[in-house]
Amino acid sequence: MPTPTDLILIRHGETDWNRELRFQGHIDVPLNDTGHEQARRLGLRMAGEAVDVLFCSDLLRTQQTAAPAAQQLSLLPITQAALREQNFGVVEGMRAEEIQALHPRAWEDWLEFHEDKGMPEGESARQFHARILEALGRIAMAHAGRRIMVVTHGGALDMVWRTAQGLGLHGPRQSDIPNAGFNRIRIADPADPSTIDILDWADTRHLADMPPQPSYDQSRHLRK
Repeated sequence: MPTPTDLILIRHGETDWNRELRFQGHIDVPLNDTGHEQARRLGLRMAGEAVDVLFCSDLLRTQQTAAPAAQQLSLLPITQAALREQNFGVVEGMRAEEIQALHPRAWEDWLEFHEDKGMPEGESARQFHARILEALGRIAMAHAGRRIMVVTHGGALDMVWRTAQGLGLHGPRQSDIPNAGFNRIRIADPADPSTIDILDWADTRHLADMPPQPSYDQSRHLRK
């Protein structure tokens, strides 16, 4: 019988580029003051949680988000590049209107939200999905039956949500993925990382009374 493995998944705290609605991708952007406060509150939220191992992507914004929780849990974060955000290639660092002006064809392709189309020199949704599920599956296999915390990125959590809900990779994001939100999943069979059950999603009780989060609504770009 496979050993189910529980994971706590966290999107990194807020950055200035989140606030400016830029495509961050693999660019190493630090948390802003709000993001550091979100991380501090997340660390307090983790008090009483039983966590055996803590992973995060190797980008600064996830490491800074993980730091207070790591201190609370007395764990040393393990960084993995495979947990990074989707690679947006030549448009990383740009806002939507900048991409429209400088890379109009790439923007037109992006509006199709097709699983096999990505930004120039970037990853497609299909490539990104495969990378994230492989990374989570490898972690779950190595720590089957243990409780794992993973601090990663909004796009990575979208891949998890789509898999758990049996959705395809085509189309805009359909789930709420707040910065420093608390998400809990179970991988029923670590040998098959697609066997995901969502136990809790987008819990932000620890962020109560903080300013409203920036929200990039992909659906507003859909062609009518």
